[in-house]
Amino acid sequence: MKDFLKILKYIIPYKSYALLNVFFNILSTIFSLFSFALAIPFLGILFKTQSLITEKIPLDITSISNIQYNFNYWLSKIIIDNGEFQALLSIGIIVIIATLFKTATMYLANHFMVPIRNGVVRDIRNKLFDKAISLPISYFSDEKKGNIISRMTSDVQEIEWGIMSSLEMIFRDPIKIIMFLGAMVFLSWQLTIFVLILLPVVGLLIGLAGKSLRKTSMIGQKQMGNIMTQIDEMIGGLRIVKAFNAENHISGRFKKTNEEYTSLMNKINRKRFLASPLSEFLATTAVVVIMWYGGTMILGDNTQMSSQALIGYLVIFSQIIAPAKTLSSSWYNIKKAMASVDRINDILVAPNPIVEKQGAERIDNFSDSIEFKNVCFSYSDHPVLNDINIKVKKGQTVALVGQSGSGKSTLVDLIPRFYDINSGEIIIDGKNVKDFKLSDIRNLIGYVNQTPILFNDSIFNNIAFGKANAGETEVIEAARVANAHDFICEIENSYNSNIGDSGCKLSGGQKQRLSIARAVLKNPPILILDEATSSLDTESEKLVQEALENLMKSRTSIVIAHRLSTIKNADLICVMHEGKIVETGRHDELLKKKGVYYKLHNLQLS
Repeated sequence: MKDFLKILKYIIPYKSYALLNVFFNILSTIFSLFSFALAIPFLGILFKTQSLITEKIPLDITSISNIQYNFNYWLSKIIIDNGEFQALLSIGIIVIIATLFKTATMYLANHFMVPIRNGVVRDIRNKLFDKAISLPISYFSDEKKGNIISRMTSDVQEIEWGIMSSLEMIFRDPIKIIMFLGAMVFLSWQLTIFVLILLPVVGLLIGLAGKSLRKTSMIGQKQMGNIMTQIDEMIGGLRIVKAFNAENHISGRFKKTNEEYTSLMNKINRKRFLASPLSEFLATTAVVVIMWYGGTMILGDNTQMSSQALIGYLVIFSQIIAPAKTLSSSWYNIKKAMASVDRINDILVAPNPIVEKQGAERIDNFSDSIEFKNVCFSYSDHPVLNDINIKVKKGQTVALVGQSGSGKSTLVDLIPRFYDINSGEIIIDGKNVKDFKLSDIRNLIGYVNQTPILFNDSIFNNIAFGKANAGETEVIEAARVANAHDFICEIENSYNSNIGDSGCKLSGGQKQRLSIARAVLKNPPILILDEATSSLDTESEKLVQEALENLMKSRTSIVIAHRLSTIKNADLICVMHEGKIVETGRHDELLKKKGVYYKLHNLQLS
């Protein structure tokens, strides 16, 4: 229930719609109750058991008994003046009018429920997306991508169908039940006490039947996450799957996971579909018991109810069965959806260790140096960097080289605080990087990755990414600097061409030059190049290297390189091995030392 209330708090911005919904639900119930209450005098006339009232009393709308007396007086007058057929016709017309108002107010109640349902789901999606985009990169390293996508899509959809679709019942049906119970108390409080003892027993049986539904649904949603992960892996690795003739292996693994999910969903849906027949059976049993008990009140020596009052009572009680039934179905749907709420809350309450210091300082430009002082870092309990000490002065090009897994990429990721260090300090212009605003630090840095990260959008929007209101002249100039303008002009629609998913319509060199153009347009004082040419052919590498040299002019650059030929002119080369800096110096100096760098250089030459 606590988690359910967390979802309901999203309704607060829509409280005016909620109040209007409740108001029209009350009106709808009043008209509904009024039309059903007319069954009692109708039956009294039909069975000729209705006593005629000939004396009028002043109307008092605050008294139900007074209203009933005056209505019976009006009905008696019609019978006396025009006969019983006219009285039946008058009651029929009143019922039709009351039903018209009931259905109209019911529509208005649902009309005001629509923006609540859709608005709450939209807000949950927005909050989930904002939270996901604010979480550190380490969070996504520990979670399966398909599982996260599943939470942001199918789990939100489950909340929409399971909880939001139940809101109209939650807002409407309790009002109906309370008001109909009030009418039943008025007709016979003894019989209503009997009903109130019976209904909780029915509710308990329904609740016990749905107890395990939430747990089973949680397992089902996790399995859906596994399915989405396998689909994502299959699409991303389709070239390898086909190259290794592994279609049957991948298909078999997917079918096994899908079969397990199907079995779980069969179990979940069977439990959910139990709600309607179970509640119907229990409700019918309750009606029969009430008929028996009410019959004893009529047939006994001391008659406590008239026959038409009992029939009217049963008619009104029958109207409680429908909302009670939908509430029980809603309870099953909510139980199922709460598993999705749990999974979504895992993201919403996930701690974010990368926090901005209160009162953090602004930094608009880079003027002196970046310094690593005794920096140590580990992923969970796995040490990655140990006692790192480097000073990168403004305008310098510093290269990081070493074997794969030596910690080069992790080291540069610490500067914009994609991760926070375990000990030591990272200092920019004499102050700890944690003293500055996160957005300001990241504004100072331009990234060019080994694998270009592009979006399924136009060339123009990919270059202008991150810079609001970038002009056409600026984008074209950035493309020229990145040696990209010529190939862009050769493409149909030029800068307005869509490049496909991850830039799949472009070659590797073209994609890399677009990512360089994006960095050029940002015009950052600090540049991080993460093996930007390592996966390119010779011709593409030459074009990209020229673009990089244009980009690096008058900037402070930190370059991660596997090809040592690209960093011969670096001001400082840091050789990393198993998370430590084992050598530093310029290219010629390191060759003379005949250490780790010398061995790497000779391996590449050979």
